[in-house]
Amino acid sequence: MPALSRPRVSVIIPAYNALPELTRAVTSAMDQTLGQDRVEIIAVDDGSTDGTGEELERLARTCPALHVVHQENSGCAGVPRNTGLDHARGDFVFFLDSDDYLGPDALRRMVAMADAHGTDIVLGKIASVGGRAVPRAVFQRNQPRTDIFSSHAYLTLGPWKLFRRSLIERLHLRFPPYRNCEDKPFTAAAYLNASGISVVADYDCYYVRYRENRTNLTLTAADLAHRMDGTRLCFETVARYLEPGPRRDQIMRRHVEWELCGPLRALLPRESEQAARERFFPEFRHWASTWVTDALFARLGAPDRLLIHLLRADRFDDVLTVARNAGADERRGHLVDKGRVYWLHPFFRDHAAAVPDICFDVTDRLPVRHHLEAASWHGGVLRLAGHAYVEDVDSLDPATEIVLRKYRADRPEVRLPTTPCLSAHPLPGEGRRYEMAGFTAEIDPATADGGAPLERGLWNIYLDVRAQGVSRTVRSGNRREGGEVTHPTRRRVTTSQGPVTVVPYFTPYGNLSLDVGEVAHPLDPPCQVLRTIWRTRSTLLVGGRLTEEAERDGGALRLRAETGAGAVHEVPVRTEQGGSGTVFTAGLPIGRLGEGCWTLTLIMEGPGEDAPRRTAIVPYFDRLAATRWLRFGCRPYYAKPVALGPARALGLEVAPLKVVTGVRRRLGR
Repeated sequence: MPALSRPRVSVIIPAYNALPELTRAVTSAMDQTLGQDRVEIIAVDDGSTDGTGEELERLARTCPALHVVHQENSGCAGVPRNTGLDHARGDFVFFLDSDDYLGPDALRRMVAMADAHGTDIVLGKIASVGGRAVPRAVFQRNQPRTDIFSSHAYLTLGPWKLFRRSLIERLHLRFPPYRNCEDKPFTAAAYLNASGISVVADYDCYYVRYRENRTNLTLTAADLAHRMDGTRLCFETVARYLEPGPRRDQIMRRHVEWELCGPLRALLPRESEQAARERFFPEFRHWASTWVTDALFARLGAPDRLLIHLLRADRFDDVLTVARNAGADERRGHLVDKGRVYWLHPFFRDHAAAVPDICFDVTDRLPVRHHLEAASWHGGVLRLAGHAYVEDVDSLDPATEIVLRKYRADRPEVRLPTTPCLSAHPLPGEGRRYEMAGFTAEIDPATADGGAPLERGLWNIYLDVRAQGVSRTVRSGNRREGGEVTHPTRRRVTTSQGPVTVVPYFTPYGNLSLDVGEVAHPLDPPCQVLRTIWRTRSTLLVGGRLTEEAERDGGALRLRAETGAGAVHEVPVRTEQGGSGTVFTAGLPIGRLGEGCWTLTLIMEGPGEDAPRRTAIVPYFDRLAATRWLRFGCRPYYAKPVALGPARALGLEVAPLKVVTGVRRRLGR
């Protein structure tokens, strides 16, 4: 690599006694499709004794892009990463652990995403090798530009990401010298200051695995002693960059659940009672009192709420009891009381324990089990059938409702009742616990909105699942029968405001929605317009060819002109067999149109009263000139063709010609 050229990416690999996995890691960086001339690889041998340094030197002799640095052992991954940062020259930095490896096209895809959208951090999809846990939520789809408040990115605090190096140097970021949790404060600080985050989810960019000898630091330095410094720095980093309030609570929640409650529950009972009481408990208590606001406390799950309450109350013995029995207590049942559901932990309503009910309230956390078994049209009414229940809440006095919410619209939701019935499928639970979880419902788009038709737009369908006064609302349809049973076709519905086409459809997440008025799901046009010409000065001729599907449907085609004020004029369309199918012509008498801007559309009604309508715009052709004619034999009018909207639909501006203005123009006055 020429000395003055700057690489796009500096790949930093910390390595300590990393054989045999090291070779795969390094060669995966060497073989990137981004090209060795655009990648520099900085491998830092952290005082290895197993031949890691010698293997790195061997690989460097085969690859000019690989630079090897040897240093004394630091005992952690952060220090060699910092050494790599001190040597890095790339526009971006990627941290590659010596026991993992990259997909061949990973860096090219991530750099392209960062360049295209100006983001400072790019997350590439992580794949597991050998069962090591990997994050999944953030990688459901590509995200060209997002942030930590509107995505699941903050759940992934490992360093295996593409970072813009200018961000790292601007913040003077370096890894603390801890054996565990050293990466989380670094990544957190970068996240909290990034101009934007991208996610590459359609390609496996990074493969994580455990070493054959199980000597990963995440395994060998997993006790509380190695976690406390990093956890403390996580909380302090968030507090440094975020003011108190909902945004800080949202980010702090991750650390409370993962770095405070999780390790306390899993690791504190393993410590000696003296160490647990004197060394670790005071720190956990400080974090719970300092960083867990009342608003954040309310968003935690019941087990975590219980721990935080006991920590705040300085009840060490009870904290240790709860932590030791967490596994068994998690499987205890629930109590339904006055529309709320409570976890039956031994401390629940134990007067001696004196723990408030809020610590056991799981109403908003219980999963809803639901299934859509049928969705079909009956005339102009869409009928749904299925079952839905809140787990651990017997389906007594069920009162589930259908809830319709208009997409991106600030208007009240529409609620429709369901009829409870026996479930068509066997459901889990003893006896008749969920027997009445079945339901049927009807959605009539013509009258659903309090007797009025549903507004034009996209309507998402929810289920408000109710029993014993407990209510949980979920999206409907993502669990359903296959095939045509739950895939109703579009339907033309007659309403008090005229006919409208309603399209039931499933979103990319599998949820059922309604498109009222074909906002996002128009039918293919019934024809192709090939010409527009003036047959006379006051008659426009529109001609073209029907599509094969329109020919099969056999509907009647007509030409419509309409204004934004609601004036409409329609003429029939004549069809005949041509050399390559059915051709059509229509003559629109412009002389019958009033003053205004008229848009032209071809409309084909399907066979049958409820059949959907197909439409096609009449396009604007540059060669169509303006025209003039005399209305009533004496008053001059003109029609000027104009292109309307991105689709360049044909519009006709019709207006009387002002004679005085025309004469002045001719005279040049």
